[in-house]
Amino acid sequence: MMNKLVFGFALIITIIGFAGCEEIADNDVLSPGLVSNPATASSEKSDATLANMTFSNPEQDFGTIVQGESITKVYKFTNESEMDLIISSANGSCGCTIPKWPKRPIQPGQTGQIEVVFNSAGKKGKQTKKVYITANTYPVNNVIMLKGEVVAPE
Repeated sequence: MMNKLVFGFALIITIIGFAGCEEIADNDVLSPGLVSNPATASSEKSDATLANMTFSNPEQDFGTIVQGESITKVYKFTNESEMDLIISSANGSCGCTIPKWPKRPIQPGQTGQIEVVFNSAGKKGKQTKKVYITANTYPVNNVIMLKGEVVAPE
């Protein structure tokens, strides 16, 4: 009787475990949890196992805008490595800075772009906002900046 109970319990746990499994097709978007960065396991850098993203203009100036306006800037980058570049996340330094990044791997030698929208509502004066990009690069975090000035409406 006890063996049947243990077997039944193990069977239920196994079925529940497999219910959450999904296959990932070649054309599916990768989830951030699938990104593996060997640099996190070791402090040693290995160019053969890491991607390299190079921005053409990592710091952009939006000039002067009126408070309440939104501005969009595009940051172009190139994968200058021999492996796929995978961006797992991009986060603005505050809620007013929203990045959009490619969810698919960037092939070696290919380019991509990160679009950043800055909403100046409630802001005034000189502004410097950063976007922190996490990818399978060394270092793991890459930073792009957006700066300018917000003036009060007349």
